[in-house]
Amino acid sequence: MTTMTYAARDSATMLRRNLRHMVRYPSLTLMLVGQPVLFLLLFVYVFGGTLGAGLPGGTGRADYLTYVSPAILIITVASVAMSVAIYVAKDATEGIIDRFRTMSIAKSSVLTGHVVAALVQTALAVAVVLAVALLLGYRADATTAGWFGAIGILALLALALTWLCVALGLAAGSVETASNTPMFLMILPFISSAFVPTESMSTGLAWVAENQPFTPVIDTLRACLEGRDPGSDLWWAIGWCVLITVLSYAWARRLFARVRAV
Repeated sequence: MTTMTYAARDSATMLRRNLRHMVRYPSLTLMLVGQPVLFLLLFVYVFGGTLGAGLPGGTGRADYLTYVSPAILIITVASVAMSVAIYVAKDATEGIIDRFRTMSIAKSSVLTGHVVAALVQTALAVAVVLAVALLLGYRADATTAGWFGAIGILALLALALTWLCVALGLAAGSVETASNTPMFLMILPFISSAFVPTESMSTGLAWVAENQPFTPVIDTLRACLEGRDPGSDLWWAIGWCVLITVLSYAWARRLFARVRAV
């Protein structure tokens, strides 16, 4: 067997381990899905009438459901990614990672297992949240290419945020810290085009919103699902995702080489 084959086999083993943890502790998964669903219901049924009427060409709640649903899918991705920091910090602080180092396995498989398991969990969570949005009346006008584009940008963002949270989990030093460190991933979407157009914000806040990673990702997903050309937002979204993935992967690998149980 080649080195790559061994790494793939060991990664599959670690994937099964992490999936079993998710099945054994379903409350965390339910919370990760429940929070975006709660946001969706809150913004559509509490704020949707007023915010929908304020959208360009909007008339009410139905228009706001169309506007906000792609943003809630992005928040779902961020929500699942945040849980990875907890799982990784738990392994790091309980000495499991050091134990894995003594075994004849591909060392990269430990982190890869966490990442792939999170991507599986993300796909399930996004499917559930999208199903709820459809039950509420959301309808996408995406073409086949648009659906592929939407899936692709969600996958890229999931990969980027998951590797970022892996690094944050390794750097945290404790499970408690790891549960709080990634919270900015839930705050940033509120300072973006997720819930209102950036044009409606004050000048300074609009500048921040337009120059942070979530806005082009959300605008790209929204355009794909609405059957529109995302234009330059697509390239900004891809660029941000690739940059975050590369930097976070390098950071995680460096931390993983030095981590010790505490």
